[in-house]
Amino acid sequence: MTEPSLSAIPVTDSESPWRRFARTFMQDRVAVIGLVVFLLILLLALLAPWITPQNPYDLNSVDLMDSRLEPGEQTGEGFTAWLGTDGVGRDLYSGILYGLRISLLVGAVAGLLAATFGVSMGLLAAYAGGKVEAFIMRVVDLQLSLPAILIALILVAALGKGVDKIIIALVVVQWAYYARTVRGSALVERRKEYVEAAQSLGLSHARVVFRHILPNCMAPVIVIFTVQTASAIGLEATLSFLGVGLPQTEPSLGVLISNGFQYMLSGRYWISFFPGVALLVTIVAINLVGDRVRDVLNPRLER
Repeated sequence: MTEPSLSAIPVTDSESPWRRFARTFMQDRVAVIGLVVFLLILLLALLAPWITPQNPYDLNSVDLMDSRLEPGEQTGEGFTAWLGTDGVGRDLYSGILYGLRISLLVGAVAGLLAATFGVSMGLLAAYAGGKVEAFIMRVVDLQLSLPAILIALILVAALGKGVDKIIIALVVVQWAYYARTVRGSALVERRKEYVEAAQSLGLSHARVVFRHILPNCMAPVIVIFTVQTASAIGLEATLSFLGVGLPQTEPSLGVLISNGFQYMLSGRYWISFFPGVALLVTIVAINLVGDRVRDVLNPRLER
């Protein structure tokens, strides 16, 4: 009896989940463009202190004589304001990159804190059940029934201005989305045999929840995180534009847009236009990446 040749033996697919995820993600050119744009924005924001001619935080470097310069004009300090200056003489190119630092920081930190708290509440509701689940989900329903901007306005008005106050408001606004999603996924996972096996082995409740149930609920959490990060950036800009977000000494994108709003009718469009474009491009890039991540992690939703 002849032995089968090596070429006839089937080769199993040894591709790792991360490589498979990356390969599937790269098949969508629009999502790849969004990812490249977002990484470029992130890189520019991180390198802002070294690639900008002015520090908009330092009031000593801002000259009122340079206020409302058109794009391409020379400033009194000797550098060219390629995107113009705002009403207080702040270089818009520098202000936009520094503003992106604040916007991305607020979005990422608020998203991580909201995800941590919301995921914990969702897992607790699904695993504990009974009155605990009913109480948590009624709070979630009440939270989601109110407009996010209204809750954020009330909290910021009560807490005051500042990056930490904005982050607290965004966490309160966003945690319910994570809680509801994770609770639904955890209820499905809780009925599976591997959870019963872990419980029969005498493992602690915390280990069953965080070591067995949670890893199988991370796919929707990742999707929500990308979407809610973009939402947090937009909400922070909205609050700052309304004057209840960050102070004028911290030029976030919302503050920069607000500073130029009063000059729109006088023809000085660039003061609000360029920060608005930066905000729009950032949010669109994050949403493109988030949509593709959703399709890759749940192929049934892919169109």
